[in-house]
Amino acid sequence: GCDVGCSWCDTKHSWPADSHPKRLVKELAIEATTATETGAAFVVITGGEPLHHNLDTLTAAMRSRSSQPVHLETSGVDQLSGDPDWITLSPKRHKPPRPDVLQACHELKVVVHEPADLLFAEVVAAQAPQAHWLLQPGWDCEEGLELAVGKVRQDQRWRLSMQSHKWLGVR
Repeated sequence: GCDVGCSWCDTKHSWPADSHPKRLVKELAIEATTATETGAAFVVITGGEPLHHNLDTLTAAMRSRSSQPVHLETSGVDQLSGDPDWITLSPKRHKPPRPDVLQACHELKVVVHEPADLLFAEVVAAQAPQAHWLLQPGWDCEEGLELAVGKVRQDQRWRLSMQSHKWLGVR
């Protein structure tokens, strides 16, 4: 489930929580950690918006089964829970992140469509000096691509993040 409501979301099918079957935490932990046995280097808890749920029990169950690192990708609108090894914060201008999540993140990834997104990126980055700063052009958005590349060229504190799975056609 997700109520952040990004117009560019590529997982809108995840938004209505009621349309997805409830699963036992133990089943999810088994499924996630079994995937790592086939060669995955780490497990990513992502969305919709994963922090709409308390992740304490899930991450504990995963850790009891595997030593694989647990990563979390979130917009940061809800209270941090679970015990992730790495937090990717992808904040949204229309629903800014909580300050505690900003200060805990390891990676800050801002999606860029228009100039206002670069201004927002600077504001949130100032609150997350510990993080790696990334700009990701909105998919199929020429202006976002030009802005993100231009910013990365001009300011070496920022790196470019591309959705390589989309370029490669991998789902």
